[in-house]
Amino acid sequence: MRLSLVIKKESADLEKQVNKLNNFLVLQKSIKILLSLLIFGSFSQIKAQDRVPFDQGKTYILAKVDIVGKISFNANTVTTFAGLEKGQEITVPGEEISNAIKKLGKLGLFDEISFYVNRIEQDSIYLDLHVEELPKLNEVKFVGINKSKIEGLIKDNGLTKEKVVNENLITTTKYYIENKYKKDGFYNTKVTINTVIDTAQTNHVNMVVKIDKGTKVKIKDIVFEGNKEVKSETLRAAMKDTKRKTLVSIKTSKFIQAKYKDDLDKVIAAYKERGYRDARIIKDSVAYNEDLKAIMIKIKVEEGNKYRFGNIKFLGNTVYSDEGLLGMLGIKKGDTYNGVLLEKRIADKSKPDGDDITNLYQNNGYLFSNINAVETKTANDSIDFEIRITEGPIAYFNKITVTGNDKTNDHVIYRELRTKPGEKYNKDLLIRTIREIGQLGFFDPETIEPKFKNVDAAAGTVDIEYPLTEKGASQIELQGGYGGGGFIGTLGLSFNNFSARNLFNKSAYKPLPMGDGQKVSLRLQASSYYRTYSLSFSEPWFGKKKPVQLNTSLSYTSQFYNDFQTQKVDKTRSFNILTLSAGIYKRLTVPDDYFGLSQTISYQHYDLHNYNTGLFTFGNGASRNLAYTIGLSRSNKGINPIFPTYGAEFSLVGKFTLPYSLFNGVDYATLGDQKEYKYIYTGASYKGNNGIMVNNGDYLESLPTTTNPTPNSVVNYQDAVADPAKVDQKKYNWLEYYKIKFKADWYTKVYGKLVLRSLVEYGFLGAYNQERGIIPFERFYLGGDGMANYSMDGRETIALRGYPNSSLTPVNNSSEPIGATIYNKYSLELRYPITLKASASIYALTFLEAGSSFDTFKNYNPFALSRSAGVGLRVFMPAFGLLGIDFGYGFDGLPKANGTLGTTPNGWETHFIIGQQF
Repeated sequence: MRLSLVIKKESADLEKQVNKLNNFLVLQKSIKILLSLLIFGSFSQIKAQDRVPFDQGKTYILAKVDIVGKISFNANTVTTFAGLEKGQEITVPGEEISNAIKKLGKLGLFDEISFYVNRIEQDSIYLDLHVEELPKLNEVKFVGINKSKIEGLIKDNGLTKEKVVNENLITTTKYYIENKYKKDGFYNTKVTINTVIDTAQTNHVNMVVKIDKGTKVKIKDIVFEGNKEVKSETLRAAMKDTKRKTLVSIKTSKFIQAKYKDDLDKVIAAYKERGYRDARIIKDSVAYNEDLKAIMIKIKVEEGNKYRFGNIKFLGNTVYSDEGLLGMLGIKKGDTYNGVLLEKRIADKSKPDGDDITNLYQNNGYLFSNINAVETKTANDSIDFEIRITEGPIAYFNKITVTGNDKTNDHVIYRELRTKPGEKYNKDLLIRTIREIGQLGFFDPETIEPKFKNVDAAAGTVDIEYPLTEKGASQIELQGGYGGGGFIGTLGLSFNNFSARNLFNKSAYKPLPMGDGQKVSLRLQASSYYRTYSLSFSEPWFGKKKPVQLNTSLSYTSQFYNDFQTQKVDKTRSFNILTLSAGIYKRLTVPDDYFGLSQTISYQHYDLHNYNTGLFTFGNGASRNLAYTIGLSRSNKGINPIFPTYGAEFSLVGKFTLPYSLFNGVDYATLGDQKEYKYIYTGASYKGNNGIMVNNGDYLESLPTTTNPTPNSVVNYQDAVADPAKVDQKKYNWLEYYKIKFKADWYTKVYGKLVLRSLVEYGFLGAYNQERGIIPFERFYLGGDGMANYSMDGRETIALRGYPNSSLTPVNNSSEPIGATIYNKYSLELRYPITLKASASIYALTFLEAGSSFDTFKNYNPFALSRSAGVGLRVFMPAFGLLGIDFGYGFDGLPKANGTLGTTPNGWETHFIIGQQF
């Protein structure tokens, strides 16, 4: 009689299996298990339908396992995966077969797993293992979404070619896509995934993912019940990410489950801030209204009683007195209970450098300190607290290491670290180090997170590791523009992590010697009539011992006369400028080490050859500008120099020349009365207005003009008119002036990632000698994008969007800009980051700006402002620097010759930004 032992197949829903097996991964909806033992011989008297209990199996020696079925794996590999070996003892039925099935199921590669007895010889057993391999993915097709979204979904779900397709993959993909669109407000998103056999390849399928997003679901209303002491509007305002739809909504009203749960906690926090310690949410409901196509939220609260702070005691404090800690806590007996404030004063988790008791200890070496507030007594409406402090031992920095700097040399980073081995632990110095590394510009500031290693309370030491991610430090500038009557092209190269000491080291050229933190910039601008060359070098640690930055620059500009009507260039008429500068910037320690002092000596030589164009009153001659610039600044903005989120930058800069008029002996008030500065006629003879002939070399009583082309000659030079070109050549032979500028720039986090930038600027150009007057050089030109294609007179361009370039500058009677000697500018800018990755940082912005400029201080009116508003976008790529575009609307008219503004608004202007920030 043949004995047949059957073990029933196991089949269970995937999700139930996951729960029952404690998240044990079984990737098929059913794994068929059939173990048939066909035993012949002495057991023939047992009926075929008899079943052998699991605990009464017989032990055999496994002789062989044959793999049956269509698989791409090697048979020995499958046997090894099953954990079976030839010659091992197995019990049939027993744990060995069961474990083999589980191991193969865990792989998630097979659809059917069945064991059969092939034959039994004495105590040896031969088994057949029948497996069916799961299909693999050939291609996936998405229906119902934009093509731009497909690549991201494929990547997020790992839907790559040759991926094993099983129920787990289908289920997780379905849930991921549905949840993704629900987060974007598509609450009714439905996803259907089908697989179709690929006839072109064996055991492959194609996947079709149909996505029905439906319409965006908004929150119609949020209704509170049970709130008597706190208004519903206050509670709704506490919910930062769950907002109902209103006409003036700033925050989106889409429903996101995870953020909704967080906002419920914020509702309770709002009560705790107002003294209601026992407030709780009894019930909340989120219901979709089919008629309104929106979500209705109801929240029922129980407010409880209002409490006040009672006695507050400190326990365990030996370093700081009770009075000092109570002052830091800022809470007195009788104050309205505020659980949120109490938590922040002990440890403000929202601010790593917050002014709280935990940081007070952490900044003085007590890394292992622990501070907890414990309620000790509640009587009537008063709550007593004990602030229990475990100070622990003082900790010291042990090993300080830096990783990830593949290009930047170690010494460039280590000299910026504020955390030094052997020094007392200080959390504030840790945060400051993060800022200093981020400000270098060589690393991704968003990924700087120091790691604490080998924290040893017994030894009182801690190791700190700074993992860094290098980003591109070199930039190329390519731009072109139409200005001054012709096309101007620019090529610029900036190497911001240069190594000058390796200039002659061939092995360091990859492709250039880099890694020492120095900056080298080369720039060329050229057109048919204009060209400029510039070279600058900066060493941040001049002398290698202290943070004293050395800056040097050299530039040469040459411009030929260009007839803008005929576009003909006359190279016999030229204007050349040579500029040299050298300066140092030193970090200060007083009042604090965010301050810095800069000093620069600069020299400019202006050389004119027959260059009578109206830019200056003289066409031949030279002007020299030797100036000393000193600036005091303070900057603690951070962390990302491209997108600061906190801190401010203030600067006060003065630029001064020598007061030549005090010692050169020239009386500038009577300069025009002197003989050598009188106007002498040169040209063909003509008959004057009085009928007397005027010859070459005669003095004239007035200058020839279009209205008076034939002025009379005079005999005595005292009666002759002064030559403006000669007078101005003397006045401006050595430029004499002083210039003062002030700038304040704040960055404030408004909410979440939204950052407000506030900017104020002032500038003033003055003269030591009023008879000599204010020079026509070094003036301010307000309006536009703030980018100067070329500057022939040392002018400073000040951006004010919404108006054409330099259009908000005082003009002469011919409506030509003459430059301002005083200006003011105000700006508010809201910024929101789209991405701050090392490869590209992108942020959007909206702005309000106002400003004005004047020709003299006498005409200055700080309230006569030209206003504008607009939106923009900035993109920073390491290889190209900062790029941007702004659309600004000017609300006011342009300046007139009489100093007033036009009545017609300027309207919309588009500004392209390259390589600069406002």
